[in-house]
Amino acid sequence: MHARITARSLGLLALAASVLTGCAGNGSYIKQTSVDHLSKMDVMKSATEYDMGRQSYFAGDLSKALERVDRSIAINDQVAKSHVLRGRILIEMGALDGALDSLHTAEALAPENVDAQYYLGLVYERLSEHEEALTHFQAAAELDPEDAQYVVAAAEMLVDEGRVDEAEQYILSRRERFEHNPGVRQTLGHIAMIQGDHARALAMFAEARTLAPEDTDILEDLAQAQVALGRYAEAATSLSKLLKDEELAARRRDLQHLYGRCLVETTRFIEARDTYITLTEDDEGAADVEAWIGLGNLAAILKDPYRLRSAARRVANLEPGREEGYLFYAIYHRRRGELGDALHYLDMGSRNAANPSAIYTLAGVILTEMGRDDEAKQALTAALQGDPSNTAIAGMLDSMNFSEN
Repeated sequence: MHARITARSLGLLALAASVLTGCAGNGSYIKQTSVDHLSKMDVMKSATEYDMGRQSYFAGDLSKALERVDRSIAINDQVAKSHVLRGRILIEMGALDGALDSLHTAEALAPENVDAQYYLGLVYERLSEHEEALTHFQAAAELDPEDAQYVVAAAEMLVDEGRVDEAEQYILSRRERFEHNPGVRQTLGHIAMIQGDHARALAMFAEARTLAPEDTDILEDLAQAQVALGRYAEAATSLSKLLKDEELAARRRDLQHLYGRCLVETTRFIEARDTYITLTEDDEGAADVEAWIGLGNLAAILKDPYRLRSAARRVANLEPGREEGYLFYAIYHRRRGELGDALHYLDMGSRNAANPSAIYTLAGVILTEMGRDDEAKQALTAALQGDPSNTAIAGMLDSMNFSEN
């Protein structure tokens, strides 16, 4: 009886032990599951913060973007793309040292991360550490050989280093991959311009323009190449398309100047005058001496005395060491028959202007009109000394000498 009870008791104890053991095992399982669940929650929270940071970055809210990505990294600091995003945000904020730290962290976590390499290149480029920038751009190009932007970035860095021929070969060795990429053709166009091959540059920019007809940078490059080749009518058309963008026109006075020059070269004087009037109307234009000279030249061509006198006064006041202001005054008074006043301003110019050759030429013409031939020859001789290759002045002197003989 006692043995049976004992055996039964032992069986119950074994069963109890079995239950207790099972419970203990289940407890460990529950505990591990909780840990795994917590890790997954952390991963999800980190990813959510990253996504929200990325959205803020592209929305232009850099402070919020940085706050979000910092939260993401605080939860999980082993994700390379989070450090890349932080680096990009800091680049936009101008904190280049911090950007380098973040991007190098990303590089250490994932050496194959192409974005880390590319943005490291951008930072080093801004820091003018061109060799470092080139190393990272080329690394990005090796990691993702199908993306043309990395090849273009590396080639442009070679150009900045003065290694133009090497840059050209670098692109050409990979060009088959990017046969229809406008950026590659545009870069080859830049290289051709540096090499002085404007015709080849024009061809490259024209091809790039066909591939990317809405790209204003390519259109500007095309216009510059057209001007370099003296194809002013085509350049005027290209520039007029660019300047239809009022925001661009307000920001890029240099393009307006170039457009005005092209209009003058194609004898579209009324349109050119309107362009220079626009350039001189605002606060910045009040001090733009080149714009006033352009307007003065057109006023002289179009016989517009009011704008001719305004340009004369403005140029002479802004830069008394230039000859144009005195010439404009002289032309204005000559057309009014006030030859003495015209000579007065030319005399002022001969004493003040750094390059008075044109002043002496006009003085020679006016003195001839006044019958003061000896003084006219002296003025023209001085003009020719300042500009020995000027055949027009030489011809005037020869004509005066011939008439005397």
